[in-house]
Amino acid sequence: MKRAIPVLVLTAVGLVPLWRYEPSVGAPTAPVEAAAPATTPSAAASSGSSSSGSSALVVEGTAVDTEKGVVQVEVTFEGDEIASVRMLQQPNHPQTTAAVPTLIEETLQAQSADIDTVSGATVTSDGYRESLQAALDAHGA
Repeated sequence: MKRAIPVLVLTAVGLVPLWRYEPSVGAPTAPVEAAAPATTPSAAASSGSSSSGSSALVVEGTAVDTEKGVVQVEVTFEGDEIASVRMLQQPNHPQTTAAVPTLIEETLQAQSADIDTVSGATVTSDGYRESLQAALDAHGA
């Protein structure tokens, strides 16, 4: 019993670096940034304005640099409603990948940037909200 406590404590201390380990941040995010189309807003806005009913407007949020990587959203508006949200840039991180669908779903339900933080992805959630709010502000201006 005298050895069990130190063994458990040292095992936990040895696992902390593994829990905090992040794979190389620079290389994996490059393809995500390269995938961000620069002409999407004007193309989508012009194609949306030619439709017979309502027009769709696509607005990019600002690119927010977080400690996990860059987060940037693209919001499609139909009138004053948020029709869809798409991630242009996001960190290549498992928690981010799992959190994005939840963030988008909550945005569509709330129709605002007033959404909850996703547990385990606080940094991404904060960056998402900031980029989303910038797109909402640009649409309202």
